Amino acid sequence: MSDAGGIKGMNRFLIGAGTAAMLATGAAVPAGAQQGAPLEGRVGRLESEMRAVQRKVFPNGAAQMVEPQIAPSTPAPSPVGVPASSAVADLSSRVTSLEQQMASMTGQIELTQHKLRMLEEQFTAYRTATDAKLAAGAAPASPVPAADVAATGDVRVPTAPRPAPTPTPTPAAAVAGVEKPDTGDAAEDAYLYGYRLWAAKKYPEAQAQLKKMVADFPKSRRASFAQNLLGRAYLDDGKPSLASIAFYDNYKKYPDGERAPDSLFYLGSALMKLNKPADACKVYGELTDVYGDKISAGMKADVAKARTTAKCK
Repeated sequence: MSDAGGIKGMNRFLIGAGTAAMLATGAAVPAGAQQGAPLEGRVGRLESEMRAVQRKVFPNGAAQMVEPQIAPSTPAPSPVGVPASSAVADLSSRVTSLEQQMASMTGQIELTQHKLRMLEEQFTAYRTATDAKLAAGAAPASPVPAADVAATGDVRVPTAPRPAPTPTPTPAAAVAGVEKPDTGDAAEDAYLYGYRLWAAKKYPEAQAQLKKMVADFPKSRRASFAQNLLGRAYLDDGKPSLASIAFYDNYKKYPDGERAPDSLFYLGSALMKLNKPADACKVYGELTDVYGDKISAGMKADVAKARTTAKCK
């Protein structure tokens, strides 16, 4: 067989395969439309593949299209089921529009989920860092160089040496002069003792006592009192970050407790000390929405004054 005859035979093979591929692609248009594959992309991909085959068969640049030579005994496949070009274009346009709408909705959902994950991660990190600080506070504090204290301003320098706070202070040594009550009610005694320590400005000892009271008597009505007073002990001790956590925990754990409204109010105060007036305004709004008909007239006046200070809208 001559070279010309071999090339013609190869042309017939390639063109026949390309024609069959095109017919198969046209027959699969409806299914492809249901799956969201663009028709133009399929046609372009097929043309690119055919050009690649031609370049490989005609390396000298003679990549012209060759007319098919089909033997009479081989009937051409009937293009049954192939929609008209106008119907295909209309279907492709409608599918493209739906895909764009779905992509927009998916993007919005993913953005919202991302924001929620970021908020959860920030809150978790905040709680973890605070728990670490609380755990470190139970151990003896290491000396801090005066230069570091002056540079950061985050460490309070005591005017006189004092023992590190312990979770369970001993009345005889660490809190001398503060009488421990004995009413016969263990929960009441635990709260009153923490209150007396706070009133005596022994804030680390009061914090330890009040935390112990809440842990030992979580179902007592005094638990709400103790958790709120724990936040105030932190706030008075110059620790607004720990105070904000204590107030928030009281509101979440004991929303019906007698000191839940007070905790929301003082939470706003702690946020103001942390230079977060926008968050403080949200807290004051929560306080008014949840406990507006339960708080006293005096607290309502205090909330109004606090909102003015925070420049709430």
